[in-house]
Amino acid sequence: MRAAVIQFPGSNCDRDMAVAIRDVTGADTSIVWHGNSALPDGLDLIAVPGGFSYGDYLRSGAMAAKSPIMKSVVAAAGNGVPVLGVCNGFQVLTESGLLPGALMRNAGIRFVCRDVKLKVENSQSIFTSRYDAGEEIIIPVAHHDGNYFADDATLDRLEGEGRVAFRYAEDVNGSARNIAGILNDAGNVLGMMPHPERMIEAMQGGSDGRRMLEGLIREIA
Repeated sequence: MRAAVIQFPGSNCDRDMAVAIRDVTGADTSIVWHGNSALPDGLDLIAVPGGFSYGDYLRSGAMAAKSPIMKSVVAAAGNGVPVLGVCNGFQVLTESGLLPGALMRNAGIRFVCRDVKLKVENSQSIFTSRYDAGEEIIIPVAHHDGNYFADDATLDRLEGEGRVAFRYAEDVNGSARNIAGILNDAGNVLGMMPHPERMIEAMQGGSDGRRMLEGLIREIA
């Protein structure tokens, strides 16, 4: 298995993500600078990590979405390569058009950093196959602009097509319908605000995030 983690100016979870992928899956994992125009060959997984790309100037993820490497990420996703975007990575995926909607300033206008309960809405995707539908898991959040927004027609479509992967068990940031993570229509792109790479082993306070990566190994294999 081969994986790549995209690194932007201002990324701060790139190493965390790379270490989590490597330790859980055993994948040959490389960190790819955003200014590169090409990805490594033969990738089985691409991760767009959290942080504050370009200092969140203009709009969170907007400048990163125009980085040269994102053309290759979009093309790889179109060819079926799994793409996981976490926190700022979720923002980048919406700005690049890989996922619908937008991430706005938290409703409380405050940075939220704590463990939260998520309800698993879809257990049939390559990212969620190790969870049970309706199960509640604990994953930490750390964001200022995590308030997911989309128009009602888009929200209805996401719900109707089973593309809501995770939902907050309580209001965390004002997200429409408490949405915490969504899938693209093909099911190979997941964007989520909570950080699964920060819940990989007991010493981190839990291992609910580990199952996502374990499920990916099985699904990719």
